Order: sequence, then C-alpha cells, then structure tokens
Amino acid sequence: MPLIVLVGPTAVGKSSMALAVAERVGGEIIAADSMQVYRGLDIGTAKPSADEQRRVPHHLLDLVEPDQPFTAADYVRLASAAIADIRARGRLPIIVGGTGLYVRALFRGLVDGPGEMTPLRETLYQEAARVGSVTLHQRLEITDPEAAAAIHPNDLFRVVRALEVATVSGRPLSALRVEGRRNHKPVPGLVLKFGLERNRQELYRRIEARVEAMMTQGLLREVQDLLDRGYCPALKPLRAIGYRHIIGYLKGQIRLDDAVASLKRDTRRYAKRQLTWFRHEDGIEWLPVEGSMLSERVVHLLVERIEAAWSQSM
Repeated sequence: MPLIVLVGPTAVGKSSMALAVAERVGGEIIAADSMQVYRGLDIGTAKPSADEQRRVPHHLLDLVEPDQPFTAADYVRLASAAIADIRARGRLPIIVGGTGLYVRALFRGLVDGPGEMTPLRETLYQEAARVGSVTLHQRLEITDPEAAAAIHPNDLFRVVRALEVATVSGRPLSALRVEGRRNHKPVPGLVLKFGLERNRQELYRRIEARVEAMMTQGLLREVQDLLDRGYCPALKPLRAIGYRHIIGYLKGQIRLDDAVASLKRDTRRYAKRQLTWFRHEDGIEWLPVEGSMLSERVVHLLVERIEAAWSQSM
C-alpha cells in the first residue's frame, strides 16, 4: 500500500486537510510532531482534539511525559511500526506534521546532529548577518569540503547546519550522512509526498489567529498546570515556542501582551524555517491552498492521486 506524507509550515492547514482525506480513503494519521509526543502539552502544540481523534485514528500522540527523553530514533522506530500495523489492517497510513527532522530521519536515515535550535546555531546566524553566508561557506570548505561542494554559498540554512553538526558531533556532516544512509532501512512501498503552502501574508494571519485561539482555549492554564505539577521550565518541551513565552509571563519577566506578541513573532519565524527545511527535501509535490475554508479542490486532488497510486500497487 502507498504511504502518504503531508508536510508544511505551522497553521497552513495540514491537520484539517489530513482529516478530510483520511475519511475519504480509509486512512489513519501518524503525527510527525516533536511536541505532540508529550502528554499534557495540548493547546500549545495544536494537538488534534478528542473529536478529531474519534473521527480518524491518530498515532504517535501523548507518548511520554514532559521530563522523559524522546529522540528522532524513537520516532523512526515507532512510526515504522505504526505504518506496518496500519497497512496490515488494510488501512492507508498518512504521516502529517511539520517536524522536518522526523520526516527526514524516517526516509533518509539519522544523522548524529542536533535537531532543535542550539546556541551555536543562533551564533552562526548572527555571524552570518554581520559577515555574510559566503564567509561561513569558506569556513565550511575547510571543515567539510564534500558538504561545501554540494551547498551553494548563499544557502545559509544548509551552511549553518553543516557547520553546527561538524562542531557538535566532531565529525563532518558528509561522513555522518553516508553512515546514516548505510544503516538505514527504507520504508517499503510507494511513498507520495505532498506539501501545503499559502501566501505568506495569509499564513501569518492564520498564525496570529491560532495564537489568539490558544489564549482563549486556556494556554495560560495549561502552562500553569505543568509548572504546578513540578516540571522544570528548563525542560526541552517547556522551552518550546509558546511554553517559554507564557512561562516568562507567569514568572513576572514580561507583560502578557508582550509575551503574546513575541509568541506570534517567533511562530512566524518558525514557519519560515519549516518551509526552508522542506524546500530542501526531495520528492515533495507542493499544493497551494488559500482561504479560511478547507480547499475542496486540493482534497479532491489528493484523493485522486492516492486512489490512483493504490490501484496501481494492487
């Protein structure tokens, strides 16, 4: 059976699109979200609601407590098992999410490097703002000539990533990629990858509306409950977008209006980084969506592609 992958930036409409498609083709959704694996982090991660989970079975949600580790390797292991289980029951697996590292690890193997923003990465971006990406690329030519040869000097995202991995791991990214792919067991069967994209201003409006909705739904209460349960603000999930902003307010470090404004700004920046990441992935067919309502045109197109691939594979 084919495997469907639906990616894109936060707030683009992946979840509603996946639900509509899954209901029409007999699919089950496998989340690819590094924050939705944590129990108790629901509003701030835009986790599918109980009603949505009743409509379509979801997998890889609420797997660990906020103070328990969860890695990309854990995701690959559990996602592979979920794909096999769904296929064995004659259903269609649909991977949905915006964590590019998880999607890449599932299909291309793991690279032993940091997946989340690190202080070093922030420093490299700041340096690039001062001296330009070409200067960083020249440094990469010394650190990892093979990676540098495959990356354009103006491709700041990939230049920074290669320098960061080499520094943190002590080994060049090119060598780690070869090793990861050699040890990787590819997902069997046909894989169809789709990406959703919107006009940037429309996407930003949707992000701001989502943040406002989170505040109305009780994000303050959710974060306070996590702190009351004794979880340390330094934990990885509580340093994520949304949670760290609200914690700053609850600790009296920032006004609520400023915390919400910073949350909106950082979510917009995150969406931009997500798009940059997925643009570098191979084999993704990008589908434009627009408007606040679900795009029936895109749903119909996805269903057609899925049914055609399914019939060819039988």
